[in-house]
Amino acid sequence: MTDRAAARAAKNTLASRFAADPGVAAVGLARQATDYVVRVDLTEADAGARVPADVDGVRVVTHEVGTVHAL
Repeated sequence: MTDRAAARAAKNTLASRFAADPGVAAVGLARQATDYVVRVDLTEADAGARVPADVDGVRVVTHEVGTVHAL
């Protein structure tokens, strides 16, 4: 079971790593069943190949959300 503190640390690691990556729209936390996971929203499917499956034992999930536009 992954706790929130471990997931937050993993999220911060990925957020720093992908801060300048145009294929990544956002990095956040999500719940799946009883675990926390890091959720990475992608603007393009190809960017998913650069995202690891886990960081320090915390599972990482990706979702393709497409291009994000300001309202």
